[in-house]
Amino acid sequence: MNQTLEGHSGAVQVIAWNDHHQKLTTSDQHGLIIVWMLYKGSWYEEMINNRNKSVVRGMKWNAEGGKICIVYEDGAVIVGSVDGNRLWGKELKGVNLSCVEWSPDGRTILFGTTKKEIHVYDAAGNFCSKMNLQCLENVTEVVKLVGITWYNGAEGYAEQERSEER
Repeated sequence: MNQTLEGHSGAVQVIAWNDHHQKLTTSDQHGLIIVWMLYKGSWYEEMINNRNKSVVRGMKWNAEGGKICIVYEDGAVIVGSVDGNRLWGKELKGVNLSCVEWSPDGRTILFGTTKKEIHVYDAAGNFCSKMNLQCLENVTEVVKLVGITWYNGAEGYAEQERSEER
């Protein structure tokens, strides 16, 4: 299938695929979010949202595809359901967000910041902790945190492999 998706007035900057529900979510440079659904061989706009305050920096569906977490550069976070309901929202004051990731079990959300920090929250939006990124501790040049991926363990673990070799 080859179809131009029309609906954005600016360049698309963030996309997220919902494999379970076969939905595509896109966001443009102006913060407009569109959820697309495939119907009878064509893509249609299912939902549209525009917060009109900031740019979306990350969107991620949880593993079951029932919830999406959207993070904005200005620190706003919105978690919504696949049917379009807002489950919760939060303003992280003084934090500029750059990316988001759900844990494989959907109980934890990681927020990456422009200051190269990872903030850990539970799925209800309660702060748990900050993670120390040891790989960036002594880095002096300008580095941007552009993504987070939570490894699901499908290929085993390094620690497990080391103990098996002994």
